[in-house]
Amino acid sequence: MTNPIEVLITLTLPDTVVEQIRQASPRLHVSYHPAKKAEDIPDDVLKKAEIIYVERMLPLPEQVPNLKWIHFMFAGIDFAVNAPLLQKPGLLITHASGAMSPQVAEHAVAMMLALGHHMPKMAALQQRAEWPPIAIRWEKLAPREVRGSTVGLVGYGSIGREIARLLQPFGCTILAAKRDVMHPRDTGFTFPGQGDPEGDLFTRLYPMEAVGSMMKECDFVIISLPLSPATRGIIGAAELAMMKPTAYLIDVGRGGVLDTAAILHVLQEKKIAGAALDVFAEEPLPVTSPFWQLPNLMITPHTAGVSLQFHERAGVVFAENLKRYVAGDPLINQYDPALGY
Repeated sequence: MTNPIEVLITLTLPDTVVEQIRQASPRLHVSYHPAKKAEDIPDDVLKKAEIIYVERMLPLPEQVPNLKWIHFMFAGIDFAVNAPLLQKPGLLITHASGAMSPQVAEHAVAMMLALGHHMPKMAALQQRAEWPPIAIRWEKLAPREVRGSTVGLVGYGSIGREIARLLQPFGCTILAAKRDVMHPRDTGFTFPGQGDPEGDLFTRLYPMEAVGSMMKECDFVIISLPLSPATRGIIGAAELAMMKPTAYLIDVGRGGVLDTAAILHVLQEKKIAGAALDVFAEEPLPVTSPFWQLPNLMITPHTAGVSLQFHERAGVVFAENLKRYVAGDPLINQYDPALGY
């Protein structure tokens, strides 16, 4: 008789999602122990674990001698890459890329509409109980319509691809920049009917080395890159200087990809029309930060990926990988140490 595959879940999940994971294969023996630290989990459970599903809690290598695979609830795992456990030779490391794509893409499109239709200005007018004369409304409040605009996607992973799909009814010209332009197909997890699995939705694909040239053409630029040594500060003063003065920038990637000093200067000097930032290099954003005072900036507190459906979607990704693991097939969303994501 084949021994069961020991799976340990250490994050808090709805019962329906735990059951969804259990149903991935009859060969799985799933232990559910939500914990903030490894010491809160029985030693025998840790020692038996072959697979662990985690949020941030990482045991030490010696606590999990039988561990072969760790799966993170998040898509971005830059916070964990230097942990001792992830240095274990031969350890499979996967993440939940694709699980957050629907809500992050919706957020990005919402920010496009809000910026283009001057929602921050409208909110300020409401606070002042001010109804501007019609001449000002036409001159100052005429929208930059999303329809027919050129949108540049900095990063064409699961989020960028879903943004491209959502923008199809608007008739946008989609430009995209990605690391490997020779392989436009998506090799990560995609929910049926979402994203751009075949790489069909963009008009032109740019290498990351030419991202500034892409941004020069855009009415909206949306950053959705992961944070890695190669992407840290990749959108800086030189790239921002190439944007149109009428263009907007939206960042739903990871804090640190966009150069903080550079975007602050551009917004203070009104070199572009405005921005919406969901992530910052320092979080929470300090109350003393000058970003809070910028009238041409919309700030959200790293909530683009928040969704009431997130755990269910992330559970689908993990369950799919469990089926692959049992079958001996390659896992999706594998972390590549050479790339940093």
